[in-house]
Amino acid sequence: MLNTYTFPEFDYVRSADQDAQQPVKHPVVVIGAGPIGMAAAIDLAIHDVPVVVLDDNNTVSVGSRAVCYAKRFLDISDRLGVGQRLVDKGVTWNVGKVFFESEQIYSFNMLPEEHHRRPGFINLQQYYLEEYMVDRINELDKADLRWKNKLVAIEQGDDEVTLTVETPEGPYTIKADYVIACDGANSKTREMCGLESKGQIFHDRFLIADVVMDPKKFPPERWFWFNPPFHKGQSTLLHRQADNVWRIDFDLGWDADPEEEKKPENIIPRVRAFLGQDVEFELEWASVYTFTCRRMDEFRQGRIFFAGDAAHQVSPFGARGANSGIEDTDNLTWKLKLVMDGQAPASLLDSYSEERTFAADENILNSTRSTDFITPKNEASRTFRDAVLKLAKDYTFARPLVNSGRLSVPPFLTESPLNTADRDRFDCKVVPGAPCTDGPVMRDGKDDFLLTCLGNRFNGVLFVENRTDLDKETLAALAELAQQPVPVNTFLIASHEMDLALPEGVELLVDKYGVIKDRLDARAGTFYLTRPDQMVTARMRKFDKAAVVEAQNKAMGK
Repeated sequence: MLNTYTFPEFDYVRSADQDAQQPVKHPVVVIGAGPIGMAAAIDLAIHDVPVVVLDDNNTVSVGSRAVCYAKRFLDISDRLGVGQRLVDKGVTWNVGKVFFESEQIYSFNMLPEEHHRRPGFINLQQYYLEEYMVDRINELDKADLRWKNKLVAIEQGDDEVTLTVETPEGPYTIKADYVIACDGANSKTREMCGLESKGQIFHDRFLIADVVMDPKKFPPERWFWFNPPFHKGQSTLLHRQADNVWRIDFDLGWDADPEEEKKPENIIPRVRAFLGQDVEFELEWASVYTFTCRRMDEFRQGRIFFAGDAAHQVSPFGARGANSGIEDTDNLTWKLKLVMDGQAPASLLDSYSEERTFAADENILNSTRSTDFITPKNEASRTFRDAVLKLAKDYTFARPLVNSGRLSVPPFLTESPLNTADRDRFDCKVVPGAPCTDGPVMRDGKDDFLLTCLGNRFNGVLFVENRTDLDKETLAALAELAQQPVPVNTFLIASHEMDLALPEGVELLVDKYGVIKDRLDARAGTFYLTRPDQMVTARMRKFDKAAVVEAQNKAMGK
């Protein structure tokens, strides 16, 4: 029954930089080959930016660690070229259930809408994610992943960053135009820069127990118990991962001894009391943890950027760690590309910190509220919480007050300086600053999805109903947008196939079920502009080339 995953070991390889007479300069150096660092490297390489990744280890993360990946994470992973592997291996789930004591009080669906390519969530052990990302990096000529290369010193100048790297064969020095620090919660890069994260420290201790058992015992759903009969006064979370591994989280309170709690002889009776005496299981991995909710003041320090846990931390309730981390790199890489190519001002890079600190604050707020609800800090708070749980079984108004971990959704960057404010009235959730919606389309007679078509560039989406909606002037304007130094390619969204002679950079997509039109509150002439990270940055009821150019320039910080 025991999971037989073999942790790969990657070879240290001497690089040519170590034999160079003078330090070699690279466009971008990424510190840390965890999921966030590798996501940054893959994205940069796809954008044709050479990147070096330094990691002081030579394997993937031991233990399942991050396991819950949201739809937005999967949408981004599709553009990185690893999304399908994650979905194929992971456990798909949309439904969560909440219990109070021995009784289910309600359930929820993380993806109530139909017709999306990706589910609300998948569960997958972090080591699989990292392995797939390593494979992807090895496919890319522009990415150089260096194992057993430990950053030991960093110095920032006006025009470059100098890094000293320790290896099994001794130290060497390289330089970089930009550095992205993705080296985790205890970031040495942050420490070397004399910077810190600030926030709230939680003293509650939690036990993670990964166990292997028969998958038929429980469905692939997220089940959360408040005050269960087998764990009085505390909480427990259960959900399934790949290879019939189940993650169980036990709230242990403040006073638990972590060394005692993670001994198998203490874990196994606790798990058996939870699962039932007749359920066979094997303990695969365990850890006791505490956590903080904190962030750096700014995620940009000159030519050094911080992403993922190096920039911000949250509690594990809500799966906001890896999910928000990949949103960081998705936000940063296209901006770096434009600035490095001289197509956007360097000030555009300030918007990375502005947008992602806003997102971090939203995640920290939700994470802190979840923790306070799950682990009440006084008797009055516990009385209120239990009253809410009892009401939630029969009264829907109480259910939004139940907080078993507000699960990760992408923040809406509605206050971003890169957005163009609406001039027209719309009635939908996809506003400027929100990720674009998805939906099934026909592309060249084949099934596809809108987000797959959009890719990682600036795009326009123009809704048409018939051929008369496209006069010569409109087609000429769309063609000119596609021929700019930073192109805006446009997808025409129609309800049916049309025989059209379209210029290069303009394609027709058929909205198979009309869901894209509905979700974007569109009608003939409605135009949406999306950024390379697939965030909506402007929209208008009537296509206007000058307005589109103005909105794109604003999105590029001009």
